[in-house]
Amino acid sequence: MELIWDPLRKREVTATPEERVRQWFIIQLRDSFGVPEHMMMSEVGFKFGAKAWRADILVYDRAGAPLAVVECKRPEVALDARVVEQAMRYNAVLGVRWLFLTNGKKTYLYRLEGERFVPTEQVPTYEEMLCPR
Repeated sequence: MELIWDPLRKREVTATPEERVRQWFIIQLRDSFGVPEHMMMSEVGFKFGAKAWRADILVYDRAGAPLAVVECKRPEVALDARVVEQAMRYNAVLGVRWLFLTNGKKTYLYRLEGERFVPTEQVPTYEEMLCPR
């Protein structure tokens, strides 16, 4: 069993295909988006109704409130409407401004505008994510 280091959980985890995507995106958030590691958590559990869910990665604002949720899938999983719906369902509980969907091959970004998430091609920095629109 191959292991991979998760800098957010501060331990090695099994290197499943989805976990590889998650770890790759954590590095992207840190190095390309400028998100401080201490403002992210991976594998965050929460309840939606009576069901337990788990967000792959949460990004927090400086006050500790959820700012962005990242849904990671294995590379062969299509980022279709079901995946978008899953991330939006998470948002009903989390109240984020940004949604990221990635399978390591493709990444889609959505920004909250009013009461709707709209696709965006703009890759925001952490500072830009913090600014309300």
